[in-house]
Amino acid sequence: MRLDAAFGLVADLRLSLVGGLWPTILAIWHAPSLLSQPLEISRTFMSCVWDLYGNSVDEAGRNVKKGLITPHAYGVVLDLGAGHGHTVNYLDHSRVTKYVAVEPNMHMHAELHRTASAAGYSEDAGTLLILPCGAENISTILSHLSALHPPVNTLISVLTLCSIPSPQSTISALATEVLKPGGQMLFYEHVLSERTDVVWWQRFWTPLWGIEAFWGRKGRPKNIFFGTEWGDW
Repeated sequence: MRLDAAFGLVADLRLSLVGGLWPTILAIWHAPSLLSQPLEISRTFMSCVWDLYGNSVDEAGRNVKKGLITPHAYGVVLDLGAGHGHTVNYLDHSRVTKYVAVEPNMHMHAELHRTASAAGYSEDAGTLLILPCGAENISTILSHLSALHPPVNTLISVLTLCSIPSPQSTISALATEVLKPGGQMLFYEHVLSERTDVVWWQRFWTPLWGIEAFWGRKGRPKNIFFGTEWGDW
């Protein structure tokens, strides 16, 4: 692996610090009680970073997501870790009846709502639902979906599974309790490379990335997400 590629993450870390650290410090200054709420601090930091770089991250994966999501997503779509709702821009409105955005960081909800509304989805029309919980909160997700049986046709995860503490059990629960029989999951994720030299650098950077970004592990193998049963779902 080329050294310039191996150390390319340094620039990402620096940009994250520049974009998120000072606004987070100011937020703590104005509300010192945040010091006792580390999760809220991490969400404040991440929302500031995403305000600055979310669009560029989306643009970098545009071609992949357009080919993955646009021709395949249909029916009721549940977007895990929706962020600012970039996924909604890849949905074919003629095939998608409802967009359900699962996003635990409420600092992102205002922009998420604006993005979904601009794409033609709204609460008034019953085509938009924003849930302030994590993907692992299965009972909360189901309680907001008015259906006696698994209501979702398409699960979508874009750079989200790497932030879930127990991804395999969460995906299994989503697939069995939330996804309709015959439904599908579309995912675009950080996974462990098949190249041993790249794997070394992924594992080298993962602890630092996790401390700063609060949200993702770059070194998880695919079977951590889907195990051996994925082909049976």
